[in-house]
Amino acid sequence: VQLVESGGGAVQTGGSLRLSCVASGNTYSIQCMGWFRQAPGKEREGVAAISNVGSTIYADSVKGRFTISKEDAKNTWYLHMNSLKPEDTAMYYCAAESRVGYCDSRFVFDDYWGQGTQVTVSS
Repeated sequence: VQLVESGGGAVQTGGSLRLSCVASGNTYSIQCMGWFRQAPGKEREGVAAISNVGSTIYADSVKGRFTISKEDAKNTWYLHMNSLKPEDTAMYYCAAESRVGYCDSRFVFDDYWGQGTQVTVSS
């Protein structure tokens, strides 16, 4: 499975962005789709995830501001980011997990990763 992100960019505080992740290859195996981010000097953290049946999980830091969604027909999932803050600045990565039972708040994704897209929020 190959993942390609798009949609990053630079916005001001309070702005919005939508990230997209397109999957190709043996996508039938994917059980969970997610978004992670990593800011300079910080560890990578899970942001949001959505299961193949549509259940969603969010990190506390983005609840109420970010929404994850998917379009199965396009093998694509999205991260809609609203009310962006400078602390949301990071490289954002999409990921996919094929193991059953791993689509939860542990954000444990081992299988497939995209190359990342930069999000910069200025104050």
